[in-house]
Amino acid sequence: MHIQGFFDDCTGTWSYLVWEPVSRDAIVIDPIIEYDPVACTVSSTCVQKISAVVKEHRLKLHFSLETHAHADHLTGAQFLKSNFTDMRVAIGNGIRITQSTFKRLLSFPDSFLCDGSQFDQLINHNETIHAGSIAIRAISTPGHTPSCMSYQVGDNLFVGDCIFMPDCGTGRCDFPDGSATDLYDSITKQLYAFDDHIRIYTCHDYPPDSRDPRMWASVGEQKSSNVHLPAHISQEEFVQFRSNRDQGLSNPRLLFPSIQVNIQAGILPEPDHQGNRFLKMPLNVLD
Repeated sequence: MHIQGFFDDCTGTWSYLVWEPVSRDAIVIDPIIEYDPVACTVSSTCVQKISAVVKEHRLKLHFSLETHAHADHLTGAQFLKSNFTDMRVAIGNGIRITQSTFKRLLSFPDSFLCDGSQFDQLINHNETIHAGSIAIRAISTPGHTPSCMSYQVGDNLFVGDCIFMPDCGTGRCDFPDGSATDLYDSITKQLYAFDDHIRIYTCHDYPPDSRDPRMWASVGEQKSSNVHLPAHISQEEFVQFRSNRDQGLSNPRLLFPSIQVNIQAGILPEPDHQGNRFLKMPLNVLD
């Protein structure tokens, strides 16, 4: 299996293109488009790079898999789908919880459906889906959000914001419907249950100046040296630590632009009569 990562420096985000070189079956995980909140513009540099590799290797792109509804960048799934029309956009079925929560916070109209129908496919825990010759097992890993889903492809786990590189720790749990208790269980009972050699690919890396961005760390490395959650830490210790840490964090810079697009599978707001699109920016709703 070939795995190529695409790193966005502005948001510290990894997107992954995974393909089987003989069949050329492929999936993409967590693609992004770039959003400039000052200029109010979107651009597609990252997905254009992914598209170029797909075309170069004549890959058959079956799925864009979302690990969750991201709060710090906009998904590029629809931009890819416009170029590869057979591709399906999929996410864990917990997205319906996130949709319901943010429908209320963003005052979306009653007509907005919170059934996940904006996505081509909803995936259940322990379900195996197939992208041609590629088998993908879905593993529910809530905590950062209730919709977080990790994906196992062979000896590789793609875990979204559940966990970061060992020197960066774990994802925050203070978003609506987040849970430090759930995150502890997701990591210790799901991810750490895999053999030590299995690779964990993260959606983000925030490297110190002493190293370059990394795509993965092994299960064994995470268990022994994750600064927030080494394997010996108790649930009580972790929940206390995570709760205290989250209280001092600011909201992500792109929280509301990201979430209102991402709960709709990356579909941008409909243009008005002049062809202009608008995002909603609520005031004081998270006080």
